[in-house]
Amino acid sequence: MATVAGEVRRRRKELRMSAQDLAERCTDIGHPIPRNVIANMESGRRATLPLVDVMALAMALDTHPICLIYPVGYVGDVQQQPLEDSRSTWDALQWFTGEAPDSMDTESVMLRNFRAHATYHQAALTALRGEDYERWKVRTANNPAMRAEALLAQEDYARQAARAMHALRNTREDIREDGGTPPYLATELSDADDEAPDDFTDTTEE
Repeated sequence: MATVAGEVRRRRKELRMSAQDLAERCTDIGHPIPRNVIANMESGRRATLPLVDVMALAMALDTHPICLIYPVGYVGDVQQQPLEDSRSTWDALQWFTGEAPDSMDTESVMLRNFRAHATYHQAALTALRGEDYERWKVRTANNPAMRAEALLAQEDYARQAARAMHALRNTREDIREDGGTPPYLATELSDADDEAPDDFTDTTEE
């Protein structure tokens, strides 16, 4: 609680907001937190703070809830959990988000799968859009050299897209096998849920 209060105060001052300004901002976003509650929290007279208040304060301060709970870069050590010895803020944050290297439980595996999904999803989108752009350059090239260069780039993007789609498809299957529901796909990537071989061979010449 003291860490959250300290970071709320630091961030509020950074934004040149008074406690009243912050209270009004919380009201504006639909979750009123009176000025006296904010003042009591910052002074240490208030010992607890509901999670929903932390979320509202983060929104009002234009930051993220995790940055109030574990303010990396502003506080060197924090209590990861109550009644525990302090540890580095970065390590505590990684524990909270399931990114700690020694986190191997089911929830952490699911989080890792979702993070991998986001990476492959973005990589596939970028490659497909790059391929489309190079295809347009092939059609509009002014000379054979420009056309040949665009064709090579288009082929490279096509290979990148195929690799990313393969990884995306496998990750979605991993999520399902672990009992989860994969995230939504961009329209361009709907093929990621189609039947496809389990293996992927990159035929790029060395």
